[in-house]
Amino acid sequence: MQSIDHRTFAGWRRSLILRLASSGHWWQCSSCGGPDRFQHRGKLSLRNLMNDFPGYVEQFLTNLRASKSPNSVRAYSIDLHQLLEFYPGSEVPTTEVLRSFLRATASLPRTRARKLSTLRTLFRFLLRLGVVEVDPTQELEMPFARKTLPKSLTQAQVESLLESKASDRSPLRDQAMLELLYATGLRVSELVSINLGDLDFRTRRMIVTGKGSKQRIVLFSDSSVRALTAYIEGERVRPVESDALFTNASGGRLTARSAHRIVKRNAVNSGMPPATTTHTLRHSFATHLLDGGADLKTVQQLLGHEDLATTQVYTHVSIERLRDTVANAHPKSKPNEARGVTSSELEPEKSDSSAENR
Repeated sequence: MQSIDHRTFAGWRRSLILRLASSGHWWQCSSCGGPDRFQHRGKLSLRNLMNDFPGYVEQFLTNLRASKSPNSVRAYSIDLHQLLEFYPGSEVPTTEVLRSFLRATASLPRTRARKLSTLRTLFRFLLRLGVVEVDPTQELEMPFARKTLPKSLTQAQVESLLESKASDRSPLRDQAMLELLYATGLRVSELVSINLGDLDFRTRRMIVTGKGSKQRIVLFSDSSVRALTAYIEGERVRPVESDALFTNASGGRLTARSAHRIVKRNAVNSGMPPATTTHTLRHSFATHLLDGGADLKTVQQLLGHEDLATTQVYTHVSIERLRDTVANAHPKSKPNEARGVTSSELEPEKSDSSAENR
């Protein structure tokens, strides 16, 4: 028989406690003396020992870090720590508690849907561990979120943005960033994570690490080559650590927040819509590819989407292209000559009064 001080359990990691609880061994409390020494003897109860919901959450986030990107883990962490602030109890929250949390912290359907998805992922994890027997999120309905079309710039607007000179500090770096964002459709997190060694200027290819640490090959344009070469040779600050392509004045890797500010500043300077962001250029990249005749599967691969349905929502097709497609494909929309209809056939037939009288 082994001896464990119950006071030490609070400092143990949850994974270790789970292994102890599921081992089936018998334990006794060494903090009790005399005749009461064996009063705690008995099979260790997982429910009593793991009555610490904040601990579940931290273990879940630790587990996520092995399979999700830092941005995804950060999003899960924000939602779940909001839940811990709303519900400070140690018991696993009930369905009513979770429903109240969603009502109080998520007024928009899209936000509520995201937070509910986070909760469902958490409780699937707890079900696998055996911490809960019933998922309290099963009774919560996913709200209907109307899908909005992504905002993109016209080709003329993109050209105006790329020609803007809003930066006095690092104009070559900012120009290279804008060129690369539009030429490749990168996410901002992918852009700032690029190292110089990832680029192959001879083949105009680079290796990009996307969501879930998955890598893909992305192509970039001649104009991007010129902008990148000018930046690297004339303005790039040697990185303090690693081999970051885009650096700040101190040699540190440029952050996603800084990249957002750079795009916003250039957008305002060139008269673009105020809501223009780095993601707007990603939308524009995909939309202009489709407008130019690229197939959806190719766009999916370039964007790094796992599911083709994501690309279909992400890349809306312009009204002009839809109109051209209908005009060329639908028989009722084709010109009369294309359908083999002559002008004489379009003339109304003369009425026969005698026939009408009959």
